[in-house]
Amino acid sequence: MIVNYLKITLRNLRKNRVFSLINSAGLALGIAAFVLILEYVAYERSVNSFHANLPTLYRMLSQTKSGDIWVDMAPAVAPLAKQQFPEVKNFCRIAENSANGIVSVLSNDQDNQDPKSFRESKLGYADASFFTLFTFPLVQGTAASAINQPNTVALSQSQARKYFGNAKALGRTLTLNNQFGKTLYTVTAVYADIPQNSDLVFDAVFSLQTLANPANLNGNTWARLDGFDGSYLTTFLQLPADGDYKALEAKFNAYKKKIKPEDESVFLLQPAKNIHLAASLDDPYRTSGSLGFVYLLSGIASLILLIAWFNYVNLSTAGALKRAKEVGVRKVIGARQGQLIGQFLGESLLLNIVGFALGIGLVTSLQGVFNDFVKKDLSMTMLSNSGFWLVGLGLLVVGALASGGYVAFALTSFRPVQTLKGAYQTGKGNWLRKTLVIAQFSASVALVIATMVLYRQLQYMQDKDLGVKLSQRVVIQGPQVKINDSFSSGTTRLENELSQLPYVKNFCQTGIVPGNFYNFTAGGITKQNARPGDDKKSYSMGIIDDRYLPTYEIGLAAGRNFTQREAELGWEKSAKLLVNETAVRQLGFTSAQQAVGKLINWGQPYEIVGVVRDYHHQGLQQAIEPVIFMPRRSVSDLTIQLATDPVQGGRLTEKIAELERIYKASYPGNPFEYYFVDEHYNEQYQSELQYGQVFTIASALAIFIACLGLFGLAAYTTEQRTKEIGVRKVLGASVSSIVTLLSKDFLKLVFIAIVIAAPLAWWGMNNWLQNFAYKVDLEWWVFALAGLLAAGIAVLTVSFQSVKAALMNPVKSLRSE
Repeated sequence: MIVNYLKITLRNLRKNRVFSLINSAGLALGIAAFVLILEYVAYERSVNSFHANLPTLYRMLSQTKSGDIWVDMAPAVAPLAKQQFPEVKNFCRIAENSANGIVSVLSNDQDNQDPKSFRESKLGYADASFFTLFTFPLVQGTAASAINQPNTVALSQSQARKYFGNAKALGRTLTLNNQFGKTLYTVTAVYADIPQNSDLVFDAVFSLQTLANPANLNGNTWARLDGFDGSYLTTFLQLPADGDYKALEAKFNAYKKKIKPEDESVFLLQPAKNIHLAASLDDPYRTSGSLGFVYLLSGIASLILLIAWFNYVNLSTAGALKRAKEVGVRKVIGARQGQLIGQFLGESLLLNIVGFALGIGLVTSLQGVFNDFVKKDLSMTMLSNSGFWLVGLGLLVVGALASGGYVAFALTSFRPVQTLKGAYQTGKGNWLRKTLVIAQFSASVALVIATMVLYRQLQYMQDKDLGVKLSQRVVIQGPQVKINDSFSSGTTRLENELSQLPYVKNFCQTGIVPGNFYNFTAGGITKQNARPGDDKKSYSMGIIDDRYLPTYEIGLAAGRNFTQREAELGWEKSAKLLVNETAVRQLGFTSAQQAVGKLINWGQPYEIVGVVRDYHHQGLQQAIEPVIFMPRRSVSDLTIQLATDPVQGGRLTEKIAELERIYKASYPGNPFEYYFVDEHYNEQYQSELQYGQVFTIASALAIFIACLGLFGLAAYTTEQRTKEIGVRKVLGASVSSIVTLLSKDFLKLVFIAIVIAAPLAWWGMNNWLQNFAYKVDLEWWVFALAGLLAAGIAVLTVSFQSVKAALMNPVKSLRSE
């Protein structure tokens, strides 16, 4: 009997090739989208999970009175915590950005003693406990001996190979040139390359104890390891397995209040398992991932799969009428309902299996494209490693049984006498099919609206007048290797040669570049006769020279720019500062003009010589901060304003090559690396661009699969009304009137879907736009355009069946009467 059922199933699938193909294609698309997104969700959930001590690790945070939460801690805080509270078993302090610089190593060729230099951006300082608290396996050396002494370093396998080839790395020396000057280090360990699902990613880890020696600070006293002022370290505490971290928080803050009552900030402890994805959507703690994006992707994946199943139910029930008499005959000759349900459920499962197989094939084909999109090396092994495959497989099986079960029960519920007379009732299921179509198009329209709003916001951010010119500016990263005492003369030589190049319109050497962070944040800055609480406010501090404002074409609201002499003296000796308009208001001045010439206190009196017009130094996600600009001829970054567009002007390669020659001649031993400011600035909008791409793909898939369902419903309705159409044609009805008759019911469904989707999309996108300090308005035409798009696609989908039915010869439809 089973073999007979299988033959009937295959025969019916062959007989209805188009329906079978559309059904399988819809399921395959839904399953492929679901599996790919599930891979990404599984990856995000796996980040940091490989650390054996993860359940007992907590990251220290600091919360200001205004509610801002800071990750960086002062160096002396962790040792104090361990000294005062026995609950703290161990700690590890990590400097994630402060170590970056230029690494120089001697060649393995002993005859060639010229060092090779590499500019590195994934370097860190850490305590010796780094390799015992975190699970980063060592391939050379031991966790106990790695970086447990000053001037030692551990390298990743790839980095050791990069520096020393296949030779043994242990015992070799290298030189690190960064903000702390030039320091020699000995390699004491090599660790396996850190996996991509880690928030801590370093190519080399240097001993933090090196900075305990004042000679290794290069005058940066803020970095002293016994200091409480300079906050630049990410700090982890290890507590007992049954430790109460909230109780420790309270004890630590009570102790802090006792020894430093004037400091109104509080310490927080964040479980390390939550540092990538927050514990919940309303968790205020800082994370490196986005739980909201993970939930969003999960919802979209489930939605697309649900739409695919809705589509399957619509298409299957549309074909049910063709088999109603078959069911009646089989019931009359003795077939039990359970047997019929088993057969039709088997057909449903077979179609789902085909769809699943095609979906997995699509996943394999699209894996590379998807990986490029999410910038992760994902595969289906992510699901097996995380256990997510059980969730995914469970959803697929439940969905297949639920969708197939409805079809099976619908087909077997016809009464045999009525079906054989052709008088069976089918209207009872219409409400479900129409509901499914409304649900499909509601989701599709909401996704289309979200996509349009996302791209409008992205376009707004890219086109808005920022108050600063970014195009035609190229930044060359500043030197950090000082070969000899002629370093300052090299800077003079560089400036002289740049001034003579015809394509260089202007240039500056500064500590800040638009699109990057400011140099640091400072508090305790007030005007004369300050108001209560002014000393608690913070300001972003930027180090610039006298050419920064002209190079970026940033305007002044009042006063003047720094002079060349003031930039050469620096802010400590010149006692001159610039402030932006937001800082003027925060300092308590009524206007920019009033601020010029006034003194502000910051350890010593400084004169405000000018007010810079507010400009967007960072992306439009953030409001403009109060900024104080300090004069100094810094060599951190060299910005060159080109006289012509580097692409349109041609000869870009030759210009860059000439700039490289001048740079290397001025700063020997320093790698030449550059980027264009406008491209770098727009990288801040990558998450918004990624959102837009996700919604575009999801919208296209949802609409396509929904239209397959609409196609099925149109076919179903046309089948029902074949004789009615024939009668109308005999009585003189035109083709257009019949098409209108058949289409208007579907347009009603789409209209209802638009009415449902519009307020939901408005609510969701209005909440999303609250994340931006500067945003677009939700215009009515966005919703109207999305509705028209959905209605247009629906009309095109239905028209095929409507026109086909209207053109049918009435004799064929009426010959059975």
